[in-house]
Amino acid sequence: MNRRGTALLEVSDLKVQFAPRGSGLWSDKKGVVRAVDGVSLTLQRGETLGLVGESGCGKSTLGRAILGLVGAASGSVWFDGHEITAMSNREMRRIRPRIQLVFQDAGAALNPRWCARDLVAEPFKIHLSLEGAVLQQRVDAIFETVGLDPALGKRFPRELSGGQRQRVGIARALASEPDLLVCDEPTSALDLSIQAQIVNLLQDLQDQLGLSYLFIAHDLGVVRQISDRVAVMYLGKIVETASRDRIFKEGRHPYTQALLSAVPVADPEHANTRGWKAMTGEVPSPSSPPLGCNFCTRCGSKAEVENRLNIDCDMIEPELISVEELHEVSCHLFPAN
Repeated sequence: MNRRGTALLEVSDLKVQFAPRGSGLWSDKKGVVRAVDGVSLTLQRGETLGLVGESGCGKSTLGRAILGLVGAASGSVWFDGHEITAMSNREMRRIRPRIQLVFQDAGAALNPRWCARDLVAEPFKIHLSLEGAVLQQRVDAIFETVGLDPALGKRFPRELSGGQRQRVGIARALASEPDLLVCDEPTSALDLSIQAQIVNLLQDLQDQLGLSYLFIAHDLGVVRQISDRVAVMYLGKIVETASRDRIFKEGRHPYTQALLSAVPVADPEHANTRGWKAMTGEVPSPSSPPLGCNFCTRCGSKAEVENRLNIDCDMIEPELISVEELHEVSCHLFPAN
């Protein structure tokens, strides 16, 4: 199926749900887990969209749904005019080389019985049918592209450092000549100095190859460095999207503000100078989210909304609306422009 559109990736009202653990024919457990609950977003060619939020908010599940690795309950994913969610497995195999995943833990993602050269050569064989001297030349070239000495190709993953393993994972993802990389916390398992190297590498590769990134992370410092736009996710929903600079300077949703106020600063006297309200309490279960606003159980602005606007946050769910050009927020505090 084809559709005309300008964005490389378009996600529309996507929902991913999981049955509760232990459910089955003889189980009386109820409460479907709403891992992704009506997410819509777009990604332009050559753009990096940072996706941030607390652990368990559905970021990684959304990334895997975009890749077709988990099924969607409803909604759609369009990639370069093709609807992924309507494809058969055979059709998806033709698209998958163009959308690749960079894992959080390369050590766990790489086959420990294969040397680095064989790990990188595999996608060349499968997707491009390369072999012999041509294959070896392409493997050497992509090792150099990601900043690895081809001589390291003889080593097994356990014999490589964390940064080297992540570079091997990136090389594998690049071997199929993709247009989009879904980077799922690609720096979180690395030391700070190595994190910076991997981020710089991804930026260089984007400039060289014209790649687009969906960059999933909880480290706001890394997201600020690499992203063009940022989407903030909470309990399966997108609560705010805007350019990187606008999010970090003028984040409007109370959850976005709480995340930003929690970022450590060098001078404690300048922490949270904007007076943003901190979060309280725990994240509700995705199997029984609040009826109204997902964030209402932890929101420091809830009383203001209910008293000033006479809106019951517990019962009325806010829509994701445009408050300024290319800036969307899902909160009753902000009416649409």
